[in-house]
Formats: sequence, structure tokens, C-alpha cells
Amino acid sequence: MEKKVRFGGMVFFLLFILLASQEMVVPTEGRVCESKSHHYKRACLADHNCAMVCRTEGFTGGKCRGFRRRCFCTRRC
Repeated sequence: MEKKVRFGGMVFFLLFILLASQEMVVPTEGRVCESKSHHYKRACLADHNCAMVCRTEGFTGGKCRGFRRRCFCTRRC
């Protein structure tokens, strides 16, 4: 009787591990290409403003980068 309980517990544990590992698979993203914004001329202080200008240039977003705080537009390659 004790072997059946122990075997059932082991099967349940292995099933739990198998199902938990299926959810831990993380999908990968494509590469992200960057280009310096042509319309954003001042120092970049907010990523949101940079992203809005980049969207008008045809990109999907933008971020402030670098020591001089320039706006770089981003999109998937």
C-alpha cells in the first residue's frame, strides 16, 4: 500500500514538473534596428517624446541614448 502511495506521488510530481516546464518557454523576438532621429533636434529628456517623433518618421518607437542624450528611433529589422 505504501509503495502505491509513493509511486502515485512520484507520478504526480513528475507530471507537475513536466507541465510547469512547458510554461517557462520564452518566445524570442526579432532583431531591433536603430537609427538616429532626423527631426528630433534638442536634447532627449523623455523616451515618450522621442517615441512620438519617431512614429511620425515611420518607426515603431524610440529611446533616448548616449552621453549627449540623442533620440534613436527603433523598429524590427
